Amino acid sequence: MTATTELLDLLQVQLPILQAPMAGVATPAMAAAVSAAGALGALGLCASSPEAARQAMAEVQHRTSAPFNVNFFCHARPQRDPALEAAWIQRMAPLFARFEAEPPTELRDLYTSFRDTDAYLELVLQLRPHVVSFHLGLPRPDQIEALRVAGLVLIASATSPAEARAIEAAGFHAVVAQGWEAGGHRGLFDPAGPDARLSTSDLLRALLSEVSLPIIAAGGIMDGRDIGRMLERGAAAAQLGTAFIGCPESAADAGYRDRLALGGDTVMTQAISGRPARCLSNALTQWAEDIAPAAIPPYPCAYDLAKALSTAAKARGATAYGAQWAGAQAARARALPAGELVEALAGEMEEWARA
Repeated sequence: MTATTELLDLLQVQLPILQAPMAGVATPAMAAAVSAAGALGALGLCASSPEAARQAMAEVQHRTSAPFNVNFFCHARPQRDPALEAAWIQRMAPLFARFEAEPPTELRDLYTSFRDTDAYLELVLQLRPHVVSFHLGLPRPDQIEALRVAGLVLIASATSPAEARAIEAAGFHAVVAQGWEAGGHRGLFDPAGPDARLSTSDLLRALLSEVSLPIIAAGGIMDGRDIGRMLERGAAAAQLGTAFIGCPESAADAGYRDRLALGGDTVMTQAISGRPARCLSNALTQWAEDIAPAAIPPYPCAYDLAKALSTAAKARGATAYGAQWAGAQAARARALPAGELVEALAGEMEEWARA
């Protein structure tokens, strides 16, 4: 049994294509359409309350009986530093002033890690999506055991061989190899630790020699030919995120879509959320390009300020101050309905295989 066949059987899908969860962009309509087309749709629930997560999962289940993936973040609790946070607010205050707005007086810890509550675990055990995936780390051992006993398929992201080994040791079923090109938050377990910044191809090669789990390549993959090349190099499947941002089912706003359509550079920045993440180059990333990471509050506290700035800017018609996450090949994105995009990807894979 090849790695791809093994993974497809495990996921109960027909195509070796996973839609990245993309919190804030992926919607129940997108996830359902992708899954109905034979790939694996996904919801990014790291920013959702338990009740909002319940509603989103229930909507996907109402739209399709096909398997789908729900994703949560497992970040460590932020180490709060009031002086650092006050300095960050003060540093960003001139940006707020451009839009005749005042920054918040303090920052909030916006998002609860899956590790720090059992509310999401209980929800998943009740609604039983087929696949549950994790980013920025792993759940607690007791949570992992409960998910395994429930018969759910478990996937986690790795940016290094050490993280992949930890995923395998924890009893997961597959690992996402998140290359340096990938959009959105870098999946580092420890953002203060070393980062080799391996490309998707190099990371895939490294993980193939380190773990026996099926490996899902992610980062810079935009069409079926890219998927075919990753499968040829040993990946069991590919995960695509940026490719789906332009879909009509996406929750991306008009400014985000317009910026994506322009193409151009993407940059890895810590200044938006407090963790490294790849974003389309815009006014906010340009403002932050010379700021030392040590000056930035941790995730998700820094994100609270960036979101407030984005809201103030949009109120004045400026759309270049948001978190416009995208991978390094963003210029190749297509604005197709999600189901049609999956069909196009599958067709391109077949063409590549015949060539």
